[in-house]
Amino acid sequence: MKLTSRSVSLVPIVSTVATVALGASLLLAANANAATTLGAAAAQSGRYFGTAVAAGKLGDQTYVNILNAEFNMVTAENEMKWDATEPNRGQFTYSNGDRILNQAIGNGKRVRGHALLWHQQQPGWAQGLGGSDLRQAALNHVTQVATHYKGKIYAWDVVNEAFADGGSGGRRDSNLQRTGNDWIEAAFRAARAADPAAKLCYNDYNTDGINAKSTGIYNMVRDFKSRGVPIDCVGLQSHLSNNAPSDYQANIQRFADLGVDVQITELDISGSNQANAYGAVTRACMAVPRCTGITTWGIRDTDSWRTGENPLLFTGSGAKKPAYTAVLDALNAGGPGPTTTTTTTTTTTNNPGPGGCTASVSLNEWNGGFVANIKVTAGSSALTGWRVATTLSNGTVTNAWSAGRSGNSGAITWSNVDYNGSVPAGGSTEFGFQGTGSASGLTPTCSAS
Repeated sequence: MKLTSRSVSLVPIVSTVATVALGASLLLAANANAATTLGAAAAQSGRYFGTAVAAGKLGDQTYVNILNAEFNMVTAENEMKWDATEPNRGQFTYSNGDRILNQAIGNGKRVRGHALLWHQQQPGWAQGLGGSDLRQAALNHVTQVATHYKGKIYAWDVVNEAFADGGSGGRRDSNLQRTGNDWIEAAFRAARAADPAAKLCYNDYNTDGINAKSTGIYNMVRDFKSRGVPIDCVGLQSHLSNNAPSDYQANIQRFADLGVDVQITELDISGSNQANAYGAVTRACMAVPRCTGITTWGIRDTDSWRTGENPLLFTGSGAKKPAYTAVLDALNAGGPGPTTTTTTTTTTTNNPGPGGCTASVSLNEWNGGFVANIKVTAGSSALTGWRVATTLSNGTVTNAWSAGRSGNSGAITWSNVDYNGSVPAGGSTEFGFQGTGSASGLTPTCSAS
């Protein structure tokens, strides 16, 4: 009987073991399909995961091995800043910046340019300038550096840290600010003229949640978009301790709703809750389609500017920390991708001679949504008003800026608002809208009004 009893009892045990084994094999199969590096995991949703690199550390083999294996975007820590690239007025040197660029491109990575204009790390000769002389020197610097790297930079931090801390939401007092309140706009226009293909970003710190400073920047971006100032992205530096703000994702979303990308540009997090905080930041980015990538400010704890705080994903010896696993898991969990298709079409109506205009659309789509930015360009005579006709057969508008509209789906007529109806001959203005569904095949037609 004992043998029989034992024989009978083996049946559920064997069944349980088989079930556990099957579950384990399924888990292993799922894990086998997951990306095993940060860059590859981010790329699954069309994003990047990058790091800041110092040229002087490219001789450190552990450093370079991690860089080459884990990241698909690179930012130069200091080598592309003003003091590094133009130590003497009109005399430019790019050797260290080029070294980082070439190392990145040679290993299949893209590069973020950081930073064209900043009130800090100016060369001594620029610190002694002011007024129109400084403005001219600053814009020439933007033009020369962006031209040198034309076609090689994914995105530029055109202006860095120009807003004041505290509750005012206003600009920081600096020698650049004292050249005129439009200096940021002028820098963005100069950068666009020098390198039309690069995304142009504004970058700042203490802007991770919805506060006075981030709202000041939000208002500037909204104004720029309304007037056709070329701005494509906002950078949140995200130097954090223990946790991200509770409204971190909401802040990312509100900038995205303006029609710009959001990039987390200088991420490092200290404290005992580091792994959870890194995971939360990554999940927040993954939840917003226009959050296009994350960059950590350094690779190993010993590379960090936050000495002794150990705020990065790798130890000084190069070992992966729990925070690394939290980020990798969040990237592999996925989210709506930034843009799965990007198309540009141009149509012309009224013959773009006297009274005519053209309308071109840059359309970014992902699964379930889209953003359309439409440029209206005057022909050989100025416009005093304009209308653009579009048809959304399979989409619905949820948000729009810089234009009035007749509806939310189907045939929609867009018209100028009070500040962008007057367009000089050959000049242009922009408006845009966000929606759900699809806008594939969107073909705008423009007419003067």
